[in-house]
Amino acid sequence: MLIDRRSLIATGMFGIGALSLPGFARAATVGGLTGFTHAVASGEPSADSVLLWTRYVPASGDAAELRVEVGESADFAHVVAGGAQITGPWRDHTAKITVDGLQPGRNYFYRFVAPDGSFSPTGRTRTLPGGGTRPWRAAIFSCSNMGYGWFNAYGHAAARDDLDCVIHLGDYFYEYAPDHYPAAKDAVPGRVPLPAAATIHVADYRLRYASYRADPDLQALHLKLPMIASWDDHESANDSWEGGAENHHPASEGDWNLRRDAAIQVYREWMPVSDEPWKTYDIGGLATLFRTETRLLARTRQAELAPLFKQADPVAALTAFRDGAWMDPGKTMMGSQQEVWLSHAMRASVKSGRPWQIVGFGTVMGKTVMPADATGWLTGTSDRARARVESGIVAAKLGLPFNYDSWDGYPAAKARFLRSVQGMGGNTVVISGDSHNAWAFNLVQDGKPAAVEFAGHSVTSPGYEGNFTADPRRIASALVAANPDMTWCDTSRRGYMAMTVAADRVSNDWIMVDTIKTRTPRATIAHSAAMLRGRPSLV
Repeated sequence: MLIDRRSLIATGMFGIGALSLPGFARAATVGGLTGFTHAVASGEPSADSVLLWTRYVPASGDAAELRVEVGESADFAHVVAGGAQITGPWRDHTAKITVDGLQPGRNYFYRFVAPDGSFSPTGRTRTLPGGGTRPWRAAIFSCSNMGYGWFNAYGHAAARDDLDCVIHLGDYFYEYAPDHYPAAKDAVPGRVPLPAAATIHVADYRLRYASYRADPDLQALHLKLPMIASWDDHESANDSWEGGAENHHPASEGDWNLRRDAAIQVYREWMPVSDEPWKTYDIGGLATLFRTETRLLARTRQAELAPLFKQADPVAALTAFRDGAWMDPGKTMMGSQQEVWLSHAMRASVKSGRPWQIVGFGTVMGKTVMPADATGWLTGTSDRARARVESGIVAAKLGLPFNYDSWDGYPAAKARFLRSVQGMGGNTVVISGDSHNAWAFNLVQDGKPAAVEFAGHSVTSPGYEGNFTADPRRIASALVAANPDMTWCDTSRRGYMAMTVAADRVSNDWIMVDTIKTRTPRATIAHSAAMLRGRPSLV
């Protein structure tokens, strides 16, 4: 189904109703619209400023100067801030304007004004608190694969009135060609984004963002709340690192550096983000939030265990890996520059008297080994899933984890971070995504508690339930039993986390949507946990 282009031009924008039309996300018009094509969004909040985003394409396709108005009410009777920017095809007609002079802890309304006098949709945003200890609440998301279903987690959060901010920890979209992930048989009808190929070049990434940002629930979320966003791998390519990616093939797809640079450029065009690779956010008198980069700029290539199982003596090969390459201090997620920045910034937060230091990472930090009885999960599973479980069991007997694309693949770097946390005092909470499953961890180093981790499940991307037919409760129970630092997990449901930061505790709800196969905002709280101030363990 194609959208009538004239009807969209007449309104000068996408309405939420138009965006809910079946097949919109794959309509050819998504890349050729004019006017305000993708509503508005906000991000990078502080106590007195916020970044405002839109996309406007004039009928000529040339440059246009946009103005933004910020008001205390939706009728803009009192405009309190504004700004202007010239945009054009060199930045895919996107605009990002940071406005300041705002008051802390306040809701504001904003809209963009085009050269012809037309207005964008009106968005609402919120500044960070400037002081005090009123609880602050954020929704936390990761891993949104349009092909697998509807973004009901976004819709549920957008309908809430108790949130102050949104945090997105990466995999905002997926780069694959159709019929790959998901396979065509698993894709939800009408949820196949453009382009009809993997995203490799600037034009590909732009069109993929255009498709995703046309989703009505994602737009509703951006219209309602500011977002603090960081990328993980799928904004570029699967399992990406400094020098390449699992899903990048130089022989057919060209130089990795060109693809990485294209991904970064378009991410900064289409997302309501600043250009700093990492950043701090002061949550008033409560906390400091740290946005990190653990994927493209300094990450060392991930280890792979599969070749070790092909050796004449796999156990000897695994043992040598465990005692050697796995523990290499040169293997890094962040690089020395960012490690030093983060340590210094966290210490400054502690010295300032902020009760909490909250660190966002793209991947899970808690150690996870394969349970010895996991062979009981294998009835009716694929050969690939069986091989992963069987090799994971062998590795676990030697003290090795099974996922090397997470912090488990970089134990020396993880130890440096956790020892730094232990040495500075304070109260550290790690939030993470990527795994598609929900986890709660006590983070321990050298036998001593260091921090806690709230690890989030995906918006739509499949977790363990995509590989195993065993009862999810059985899988979760076995994982918790086999991993002493893990206090809870859920490996079969999709949704988001809602974290509340108060002076005496940081608590987290894991919220599960009823389904992703149809569009419905229904969801329930599956589990809650908290860390009390001065006690680095979960209750």
